[in-house]
Amino acid sequence: MTGDLPRPAAVEARGWGWRHASRHAWAVSDASFRIEPGERVLLLGASGAGKSTLLHGLAGVLGGDEEGEQTGELLLDGVPAARARGRAGLVLQDPDAQVILARVGDDVAFGCENLGVPRGEIWPRVRSALDAVGLDVPLDRATKALSGGQKQRLALAGLLAMRPGLVLLDEPTANLDPHGVAEVRDAVTALLDTHPATLVVVEHRVEVWLPVVDRVIVLGAGGVLADGAPDVVLGAHGAALAARGVWVPGVPPAHPPAPAHAPGAALLSASGLAVQRVAGHPVASGIDLEVREGAALAVTGPNGAGKSTLGLTLAGLLAPASGSLVAEGALAAGAAATPIRWTSRQLLTRIGTVFQDPEHQLLAKTVRQELEVGPRALGLAEAEIAARVDELLERLRLAPLARANPFTLSGGEKRRLTVAAALATAPRVLVLDEPTFGQDARTWEELVALLARLRDEGSAIVAVTHDLDVVAALHAERFELAGGGAP
Repeated sequence: MTGDLPRPAAVEARGWGWRHASRHAWAVSDASFRIEPGERVLLLGASGAGKSTLLHGLAGVLGGDEEGEQTGELLLDGVPAARARGRAGLVLQDPDAQVILARVGDDVAFGCENLGVPRGEIWPRVRSALDAVGLDVPLDRATKALSGGQKQRLALAGLLAMRPGLVLLDEPTANLDPHGVAEVRDAVTALLDTHPATLVVVEHRVEVWLPVVDRVIVLGAGGVLADGAPDVVLGAHGAALAARGVWVPGVPPAHPPAPAHAPGAALLSASGLAVQRVAGHPVASGIDLEVREGAALAVTGPNGAGKSTLGLTLAGLLAPASGSLVAEGALAAGAAATPIRWTSRQLLTRIGTVFQDPEHQLLAKTVRQELEVGPRALGLAEAEIAARVDELLERLRLAPLARANPFTLSGGEKRRLTVAAALATAPRVLVLDEPTFGQDARTWEELVALLARLRDEGSAIVAVTHDLDVVAALHAERFELAGGGAP
């Protein structure tokens, strides 16, 4: 590839379908459509509808026969997508899954180097791409020191630098603060205005991308459910789509009732707390807060402020850099006063944790077994384990996937599974990092309702989130971190 701008790619699906190896159900089936060069498409559908699978197919990264079974054709410029090297660039749901090299500049340059971009052209592209996505860090900054949201911007910068003919974005703003959402959307718009390309974006924040796209395709069981101009699809089919779980502007999900009781006693108290991941490098300090029984606490703030690090510290998984974090009352009974000194079993019975990256905590071979891990560790009776697991499978729409390998689930399904696994132990404190990431409207409602029920039963909820609807739905007290730095 030279410095010349590529032409936008044409995309065509002809009865295309894909079934992952070891799965009975097809992730996508009988999808047929054509996207003309330069079109900007928003791809919608309920969680698990196959949106990510379709994007992976267009990017040519689904693998061969050993990875799954394909029907029909998926073409870029008339060529099978798997053979159209360099024509498509993909940004994934999971920020960590796409970080390749140890330094920021090298990571952004990696794709250009693979495509044979002349060396003298690569580094100007790298700097321009980083500026475009608002990732203002040195080129030699360690990629492992970036927050989840910063890693997402890094991945987008790597795609922008390659200047592909087809831009594929899978929930590109899911881990970004509101300012970052607008910044990334505007960066994509600027890219398309100056370096024309075809765009296919999967995003639950529909209203964010409506000013950018000129077409909406809705994917579901059996193929394409709707296809056309945004106002036509969302206007004529809005009610039906919302009933299927598609986020439709103006059709908000239902919120649970307000708490029936006032917050109870403090279970965790932080005073002058500073948090860190790397010893000697605190990322947030001067933190004073209480986590109270029967209440929700939302930790908000910009990317890089230290929200996830604070969450892991409250969960007893990271030691405080300074200051104090003390467990109180029923939470501390029979254990040390500081959660970081608890055994793994003591943590399991007291504090549940849902990480930002679902794959970091998947342990079992099937979805059902994953939900059974915590209750079995608690020594619950088989009947009680089955009752808890069955309810969670049904309420979070995971029952059809009970025998599936957790790693074959979609991003939204993995998030529901990890939240359900934490809920299965009914912890006194539940710390969740971006609990509603990747959810459709129906599963968002179910997740929030389950969290509200846990709160009303006396547990404390700590939600690290950019989703302000969650803050409102849980009637959460808001603790905002305003600093900047590493995660």
